Amino acid sequence: MVRGSLLNQTLNFLFYILVQIILVKNLVLFDTAFCFIYVAFLLLLPLETGILIILLLGFITGFLVDVFYNSLGIHTAACVLLAYLRTHWIRLLTPTGGYEVGAKISLNSMGLRWFSSYCLVLIFIHHIALFFLELGGFGLFYFTLFKIITSTFLTFMVIVIVQYLSGSIYSRRV
Repeated sequence: MVRGSLLNQTLNFLFYILVQIILVKNLVLFDTAFCFIYVAFLLLLPLETGILIILLLGFITGFLVDVFYNSLGIHTAACVLLAYLRTHWIRLLTPTGGYEVGAKISLNSMGLRWFSSYCLVLIFIHHIALFFLELGGFGLFYFTLFKIITSTFLTFMVIVIVQYLSGSIYSRRV
């Protein structure tokens, strides 16, 4: 069971990193909305993943994107922040009875309402860190805030589309 899960997470990691680097790197809408689908890897890790592993995976994910974007650590910093806050945000969203053992984070298993409240906040925080670190301060605040909001929604919509597509592909195989 653990081996299959590790293989599945490794394939997810490779999928999201390669899609980001090869396809989505140049996907920009109206020079304001950028898609950073690679954050889905960190968002969709199993619920029981320990914080140290999540932080390490956040560092590796951000570092790889930084290498290909030549962006000097801003993706690494934003991913480590997302990885750190993820555990705390999940704890705040935990229902009274808790989650089932082995519950997966996905649109199909958690539902659109929970998935949206979980992803949108973390993607928004990731993008705040990313864009303001890239800018090097708070100059052009309103334009940067507009970029953050539009990029958050674009990234979220692409993640939702991938979740729907992977859910429909999975249901056809079964």
